[in-house]
Amino acid sequence: MPPTSLSLFDLTPGKVLLGRYEVRGPHRENGMAAAFTVIDTKASGQDRGRRELQAFPGSLFEDRDQSQSFAEQIRAWSEASAEVLLPLYEVSVLDDGAVLVVSEFPPGISLRAWRSAQGRMDVAPAVRLAIRILEGLEAAHRAGLAHGDIKPETIWCRDDGEGAVLVDAGITTSLWAAKHLGTRTALIGTPYYAPLEQFSGESPDEVSDLYNLATVMYELLTGALPWAGKGYIEVFQSKLQPGPPPMRQLAPHVEIPAELEAAIARALRGKRNERYPNAASMRSVLQGLSLAEPGRA
Repeated sequence: MPPTSLSLFDLTPGKVLLGRYEVRGPHRENGMAAAFTVIDTKASGQDRGRRELQAFPGSLFEDRDQSQSFAEQIRAWSEASAEVLLPLYEVSVLDDGAVLVVSEFPPGISLRAWRSAQGRMDVAPAVRLAIRILEGLEAAHRAGLAHGDIKPETIWCRDDGEGAVLVDAGITTSLWAAKHLGTRTALIGTPYYAPLEQFSGESPDEVSDLYNLATVMYELLTGALPWAGKGYIEVFQSKLQPGPPPMRQLAPHVEIPAELEAAIARALRGKRNERYPNAASMRSVLQGLSLAEPGRA
């Protein structure tokens, strides 16, 4: 019989959740949930059945109604289809309010792990990665969805930096909606990657997704974040400037084409109305660049 509540003993190797998902071990954490490698014991054919199961504890929500609302928001991601978005297999709410989300297993490693091992990314693969993600965001945004927290930890790729996918899609925005936070509240997201307006309480949306991604691109190309500061206030103050600092200021020995730097800088403007209005416009600009790939510094 499927469990009606969630305990640590349900997440140990060998345990079967929802009547079919056998826990193999922990995979990663995102701050709100623990993700586990599981095997779908009912998978057939050539499908090996490896999945990722995220367990959101009931304590994250005020009551079961909030858990149900969160689950419904996550299920909406099934409406968006793109290579960069991991398919969802199941979203279940247990009696104690815990939510279990089962998705396709992400390939490779996180972009954060890739950066730790490889350092900077060259121009051509960084642009390819961004275009691939933007294509997925177009599909999500058409369905009225926003990722809400794009950063190196939520982008996964193969060891060669290709084949990027997004994980944790919609968790930030779904939690925001489930808790009925309205359009303004405290910052939910990651300060370094969030636009200035989120610091004053605006909810994440499609334009903030583009700001997130542009910050990741800046970091990939230079090896440094555009925004200085060790805490919330310092990061906020850093973002008060009209745009990001010139890449040569933080990475003087790295050759970045001026047209690419300008394309990224537009998405990182302090004023929202000076940025790209949607993912399609940003993708179009990146695809229109004529870039020769410089070597690593």
